[in-house]
Amino acid sequence: MGIVIAVAVSACKNDNNWEDYAEWRDANNSWLEEKKNLTNPDGTPYYTEIRPGYDKGQYVLAHWFNDRSATAGNLSPYWTSTVDVKYIGRFYNDIAFDSSYLLTESYGDSIFRTNLSGVISGWGIVLQEMHVGDSVEVLIPYVSGYGATGYGSVPPYSNLQFNIKLTDIPYWETKQ
Repeated sequence: MGIVIAVAVSACKNDNNWEDYAEWRDANNSWLEEKKNLTNPDGTPYYTEIRPGYDKGQYVLAHWFNDRSATAGNLSPYWTSTVDVKYIGRFYNDIAFDSSYLLTESYGDSIFRTNLSGVISGWGIVLQEMHVGDSVEVLIPYVSGYGATGYGSVPPYSNLQFNIKLTDIPYWETKQ
């Protein structure tokens, strides 16, 4: 019985990568805290924290590059929408790990087409706040990204930075 418990504890310890990624996790979390505290020259916060009503444990930090009043009348996606975006994803240390500009097959000029329900929750959170034509820098904590397991080239506990431009909502549906 003791061996079974020891194996189970060891397996859980290795699965969550807590010790293996301590330095990476600490650097990511320090970077995110630093970014949370950034202010504009007038003293207002540089990033807006967005927490969805359906899960207050999730959040992103967003900074719009465009005048949002200019796009306020444009379409905005729902959770079930398909969106066309251009994006670049970077780690906390500014190293790019993904970009729509590298796509060999796209729906036009570096366009990535996806359903909101098929992306990391951080993307879903920010895209539902955007209108077609908006450009945003979004910081996604690891809990709203790839979590404690990571994915592909993204290590566990990675807080992510994306520059995203919402270019279209093909097949846009109206609320019923």
